Amino acid sequence: MKDSEPGTLIVAAAPIGQPGDAPPRLASALAEAGVIAAEDTRRVRRLAAALGVKPAGRIVSYYDGVEQSRVAGLLAALQAGDDVLLVTDAGMPGVSDPGYRLVAAAAAAGLRVTVLPGPSAVTAALAVSGLPSDRFCFEGFPPRRAGERTRRFAALAAEPRTLVLFEAGRRAGGTLAELAAAFGPGRSAVVCRELSKTHEEIRRGTLAELAEWAAGGLLGEVTLVVAGSPARPGARPVALAGEPGAAGRARTPAEVAAEVTAREAAGTPRKEAIAAVAAESGLRKRDVYDAVVAARQRG
Repeated sequence: MKDSEPGTLIVAAAPIGQPGDAPPRLASALAEAGVIAAEDTRRVRRLAAALGVKPAGRIVSYYDGVEQSRVAGLLAALQAGDDVLLVTDAGMPGVSDPGYRLVAAAAAAGLRVTVLPGPSAVTAALAVSGLPSDRFCFEGFPPRRAGERTRRFAALAAEPRTLVLFEAGRRAGGTLAELAAAFGPGRSAVVCRELSKTHEEIRRGTLAELAEWAAGGLLGEVTLVVAGSPARPGARPVALAGEPGAAGRARTPAEVAAEVTAREAAGTPRKEAIAAVAAESGLRKRDVYDAVVAARQRG
């Protein structure tokens, strides 16, 4: 307890698998903090036991459902002189986990915030993927609603940086299929399952191959790493064969229609699939629609 000055908010990374991967300073922080704000109080007690320490401070729950309501109490503890240790179940707080609201509030109140760096599934998956890592972007968990997912993936289709996403194992197959429809089936990707745990699995292939492999769902925590688009910023969009001003390899009407069909097969309504293909390729929606109609008349 510090009576003369406010406490410090310590944002600490927790192991994503093996307790032995915990940063060395985490054990002392768990033993010394006046308050521990944990996503799961039972897990943090097990982690402390595995590290051979017994928390001296009080442990409070800090998960999505109570995050906002806990901020005022934790700020009061900091202002009263307690150090507050913020941990989630795995990885770094605030990275697709609770945390940023408390950090923002503490910073706004002029309180000291420090970080205890350590494991992160984002950088671990990126490092092991073998895909370019000089530039990457983290997209967290994809939207759950079909329409939002379709729009998100369509917007990311031309992203040149390597993409890192989180997904629940049971939804991984469907997400990979939707990514294959949005990005093209041949885009390279890596599925990292249960990173650093006993049953760790790293699977490499194209989006189509990985979607087929994961079609029945996967067990455990999954991180997806997807190669960026080969298109470069500023490049002129491709056009249908024969269209004036087409640049690069022109897409044939059959190829455009096949892309729409693939998106429909993944569950995207036809209208949204046509709009997504048009946005990705730089074509007019009418041209994409005409290509789809012509292909179905032939088939």
